[in-house]
Amino acid sequence: MKKAFLNWSSGKDAAYALYLLQQADNFSIEKLVTTINSENNRISMHGLRQELLMEQAKIIGIPLQIISLDGNVSMDTYNRIMEKETGKLKSEGFTHSVFGDIFLEDLKQYREQQLQKVDLLPVFPLWKKDSAALMKDFLASGFKAITVSVNAKVLDQSFCGRIIDQDFLSDLPEGVDPAGENGEFHSFVFDGPIFKEPVTFQKGEIVERSFDPAKTKKENCFKEEQESWDTKFYYCDLFS
Repeated sequence: MKKAFLNWSSGKDAAYALYLLQQADNFSIEKLVTTINSENNRISMHGLRQELLMEQAKIIGIPLQIISLDGNVSMDTYNRIMEKETGKLKSEGFTHSVFGDIFLEDLKQYREQQLQKVDLLPVFPLWKKDSAALMKDFLASGFKAITVSVNAKVLDQSFCGRIIDQDFLSDLPEGVDPAGENGEFHSFVFDGPIFKEPVTFQKGEIVERSFDPAKTKKENCFKEEQESWDTKFYYCDLFS
């Protein structure tokens, strides 16, 4: 069994990657690793509260390691922090780092390059799987998820705070990836075969947030060209 940690977003791709590896039984997933915005104690792109993330991990039954980052962290700082943290994991005997990426080649190459610095091997259980088939299998396996963030450029507010089911997938506009791999939507998984019991939560308000690239540090770790930024998102607040 190869000792691995999973880069945990709280969403469907990470959850399904965990499920597939547990079924394959050749990796021992011994830690979930999540980065948190230290300014609001939420998962950055998802907007999920830290306390709900912790409850989710508790019910899954795998230890959670949280890495706190400034909300406006630069690429250099991000890389430095992550190299330090993954180096620690390597010293704990971890040999593999698992990701839920599906088809973004540049992101995959970036992860491979960064992990090479600390002699860790990447694992991509969902890589190159068809998005529509992946979502069909995800739902058929018994997973339940809700959207917590949607990109207002491609989806209207009605898609935020919705349960992901076949109706949701059928309602997605043409050109939107069924798995949201291009950042169209992010999710919170609250039930399924990796859980001992469902995660209980309540839905709060849905808010619109806009971000001004001009006010952001020049080197942001999530975008290389500020002109290409999507700047408006809808978030559905969830709480225990």
